[in-house]
Amino acid sequence: MALVLFLLLMALFLINVPIAVALGLASTFVFFIDGDVSLIVIIQRMFNSVDSFPLMAIPFFILAGKLMESGGISRRLIHLANVIFGRVKGGLGIVSIVACAFFAAISGSAAATTAAVGALMIPAMVNKGYDKSFATAIQAAGGTIGIMIPPSVPLVLYGVAAGVSVSELFIAGIVPGLFVMVSLILLVYLISLKEGYGGGEKFGFKDFFKAFFDAFLALMMPVIILGGIYGGIFTPTEAAVVAVVYGLFVGIFVYREIKLTDLTRIFASSVTVTAVIMFIIAGASVFGYYLTRQRIPAELTELMLSVTDNWIIALLIINLLLLVCGVFLETSAAIIILTPILVPIANALGIDLVHFGIIMIVNLGIGFITPPVGINLFVAANIAGTKFESLLKAIVPFILVMIVDVLIISFIPGITLFLIGD
Repeated sequence: MALVLFLLLMALFLINVPIAVALGLASTFVFFIDGDVSLIVIIQRMFNSVDSFPLMAIPFFILAGKLMESGGISRRLIHLANVIFGRVKGGLGIVSIVACAFFAAISGSAAATTAAVGALMIPAMVNKGYDKSFATAIQAAGGTIGIMIPPSVPLVLYGVAAGVSVSELFIAGIVPGLFVMVSLILLVYLISLKEGYGGGEKFGFKDFFKAFFDAFLALMMPVIILGGIYGGIFTPTEAAVVAVVYGLFVGIFVYREIKLTDLTRIFASSVTVTAVIMFIIAGASVFGYYLTRQRIPAELTELMLSVTDNWIIALLIINLLLLVCGVFLETSAAIIILTPILVPIANALGIDLVHFGIIMIVNLGIGFITPPVGINLFVAANIAGTKFESLLKAIVPFILVMIVDVLIISFIPGITLFLIGD
């Protein structure tokens, strides 16, 4: 029946049934055929899966990101990054990556980061003579940092699914996120050096201080969030609420770029995104419940250990599996589906679950820029007004660099764990 479940799930995916519906339908079907569980239990499992205090962080972080996006934050962060890096060869491309890292510390979403920064940076790069496909690929790749640097919605999902501290995951995600950022900057610099893409304007110290103070309140948001969590002042869920209040105050009363009439649109958009994620979690919980009842995770752990007890080889196999799944599955669904399967294997191999969570998130981040599901590619292509297919060649170097990144992060745990003291 487990094979029937997976085949039915793949069939539903192929005919474009929404992920949450496909997970729920396939799981309900096999439960109905087995007949050993009342269907009311399925409804209870779906409700209980979203009735979670840590998951309340998701709608608030999404809302906080949209408030800051609409409040002029992205423009100020991009200007600051341009003042710092604009004069370097390939400066605007580097600015795009750095701005994505800044915005990632606010939005927690790869697609939102791509859209918010790309709307300003892609036209700017094209106007400065960058190849449109290259400029669009830079933005799509930079947007992946949105799920690595905290606050991150996928990290919250993994923490809840794996029973791991979300606070520790947030702290652990900082250095790997910055590591990926630096690697992408180096790639952009080398390609720009080869192709002759110039820097932007030159700025002095006066320009820097002006841009810094203009963006100061935006830069303080991640400091407040992470400082409060790491200092034990509030939980990640409470931090998300603080972020919303802060975003409302700055956007309405300080920058004055959010009008009261804008709030309906912002709230409605946040509710829509949250509903999709929660629906996926509810559907995936039934899927996970069936796998657990059939002892699939335990059997896969035994199978993996029978093949190899070498954690290096096992981790290579897991990385390959995550890369493949990231190509075909939406990130939230992949986390909810794969975490119950892979966490027992990681435990058996002695891999720290915080470290494993970062490995999973960075791996799945690559899925944002790989067809056919690559959401960031679609978002960036739409902003640039170009065809999705025209980006495939330009995005390959970014995919290869991020694969190297994930291998380095996988086999050097200190990159992930030294900030949390493990």
